[in-house]
Amino acid sequence: MSKHARPIGVDVGGSGIKGAPVDLNKGEFADDRLRIDTPKESTPDAVADVIAEIVDHFAKDDRKVPVGITVPAVVTRGLVRTAANIDRSWIGTDAVRLLSDRLNRQVVVTNDADAAGIGELEYGAGRGTSGLVIMTTLGTGIGTALINDGELVPNSELGHLRIDGEDAEKSTSSAARENEDLSWEEWAERLQRYYARLEDLLWPDLFIVGGGVAKHADQFLPLLHLRAPIVAARLGNAAGIIGAAFLASRAQG
Repeated sequence: MSKHARPIGVDVGGSGIKGAPVDLNKGEFADDRLRIDTPKESTPDAVADVIAEIVDHFAKDDRKVPVGITVPAVVTRGLVRTAANIDRSWIGTDAVRLLSDRLNRQVVVTNDADAAGIGELEYGAGRGTSGLVIMTTLGTGIGTALINDGELVPNSELGHLRIDGEDAEKSTSSAARENEDLSWEEWAERLQRYYARLEDLLWPDLFIVGGGVAKHADQFLPLLHLRAPIVAARLGNAAGIIGAAFLASRAQG
């Protein structure tokens, strides 16, 4: 694919579906992002209709433009295995077949945290980093992306790592901090245990921390003491769209 091509990235969330063409030379949106509310019944067909509306808005007459789509789910070889914040009828859906047929163009479908990780690695906080990079998105849960020498290891789901008999995200997510009214110092103690466990298991070269709370990284990252550097994400909410577009372009060749 030409280096000047602008693939489209689409991010499917629980409340909104957002998309934009991406300039892969710059790692930024090539046009204003379009957002449409996620249908109340977020079934595969209903969501596919919204994705088609977004894609047609940007590239209705050019079927050669590939599309990368993120979903809040585990995705293996195009098949959706779980469903978080979308209708459970997604489970078992061949999303690649559904969406490529609906859009009449090549598509790539990936987990939302994985797409954000790729975006940050290629154009954000992880750019130029070799070895193992772990991105964690701290929000209502903990989304993770595992990338080794530029290659994604999909569906890592490391937010479900068990600590003290429960999923780490239950006590360590940004939502847990807010719900329990934890100070930055109290929350950092929990983060320290979580990241230290990841470090002992995987020995990463870099941690990237994303999610809305990354805007306040200076309040808690300096309190963590790890072997690997740990830095805030740079692309914000654009990371998933940019990463999805990058993966779509790479798949097209």
